[in-house]
Amino acid sequence: MHNRYSGFARRIGARAMTRRDFIWLATVGTAGAATGCAVNPVTGQQQLMFLSEANEIALDKEHSPHQFSSDYGAVQDVRLNQYITTVGESMTGFTHRPHMPYSYRCVNATYVNAYTFPGGSMATTRGIMLEMQDEAELAGLLGHEMGHVNARHTAARMSTGILTSVVLLGASAALASQGETWGAVAAGLGGVAAGALLAHYSRNDERQADSLGMEYMTKSGYSPEGMVGLMDVLRKMQKNNPSAIEMMFSTHPMSEERYQTAVREAGSTHAHARTQPLYRERYMDHTAGLRQIKGAIEKMQEGEKLMRQERFSPAETALDDALRQAPEDYAGLVLMAKCQLAMDRPQRAEFFADKARNIYPAEAQAHHVSGVAKLNLKQFDAAYDQFDRYEKLLPGNPNTVFLKGISLEAMGRRSQSAQEYQRFLGSVRQGGQAEHAYGRLVEWGYISP
Repeated sequence: MHNRYSGFARRIGARAMTRRDFIWLATVGTAGAATGCAVNPVTGQQQLMFLSEANEIALDKEHSPHQFSSDYGAVQDVRLNQYITTVGESMTGFTHRPHMPYSYRCVNATYVNAYTFPGGSMATTRGIMLEMQDEAELAGLLGHEMGHVNARHTAARMSTGILTSVVLLGASAALASQGETWGAVAAGLGGVAAGALLAHYSRNDERQADSLGMEYMTKSGYSPEGMVGLMDVLRKMQKNNPSAIEMMFSTHPMSEERYQTAVREAGSTHAHARTQPLYRERYMDHTAGLRQIKGAIEKMQEGEKLMRQERFSPAETALDDALRQAPEDYAGLVLMAKCQLAMDRPQRAEFFADKARNIYPAEAQAHHVSGVAKLNLKQFDAAYDQFDRYEKLLPGNPNTVFLKGISLEAMGRRSQSAQEYQRFLGSVRQGGQAEHAYGRLVEWGYISP
């Protein structure tokens, strides 16, 4: 990493950056930070807990917007998001922490997953919404995520050192361990590593969240068969289409045992609620818009899989097919822009990124990708404008500050570039980017070596 970045620093100084330099710059990273014992709200027992409830909420508020943007933002279907919110809110009063600031949305990501931050900010993806068949399954899914919040699983794992540092790694560092960073970024994996707060739950965590989820959903009027149905969907996908659900299983380990436990609990502990409704028709009505573009979403899933394999030409074909079916799909357009960037076609990347940001101007990611494309085209002032817009929409990302410094440096605006580099170094002191920023400040006489 050090050697590669030193070469990059020389090339930016000569304004001779390579394709990989530009795609590497497409990585968006951030850093952030998070005493004693506390009573677990579910078990009533003392447990090691270094994060207070206020810490959980603050970390959630700071980092969840970055993850939602990495997943292409909340869907623009207001009715669908309100529906998911209504289902979630119907259960909050039955939880062990009803006062938490829960929030719910469907994000534009096409992979199959759902997740929550420790303060209760939750998301379901379009991929998993298409797999479920009724509202009770949705209630089971949200109830499960509520279970993680109520049992304080993320906070507990941070406190016991399973997450080795409360400092969140920038996505560039996290992805570097997986091989070629630029390939991962092009695959749509570039984003703030807020995912460090999305704990890799243990099987015991999952069992407890399943149990709590079934408790919350049945108390709010849903049949426990919804949880059984959800577990059945997940186990079948694990068997028949594992690549579509691998990200979910990396954080939420699935097993046949979880399905069998749901069946057993539905027939014993919650047998009294089995006649409660599933609300299939209501679910189908509210997800009709998604199902109309199911073919496009499946092609996006295929395109993302191919990009992870760095097979960009067939990925382009799959994404082109997706956009023929859904020409104004924000996620599809941003994915295509990233694919074009990986294929060394910055003008095409700029076209798709700019179309995406015009369709969904309030979502930040397209502005970032557009900025990288413009940087590649040596449109440094336009690139700066896009990074500045990104930061206004989604503040708190030091890497954006660095990219603004890079753009200003390339324009020859040394004093303004120095200000951005100094601001960047106020939050990041290690790594290649910090090395470059520090080196420039020394070279320009702003600081002493």
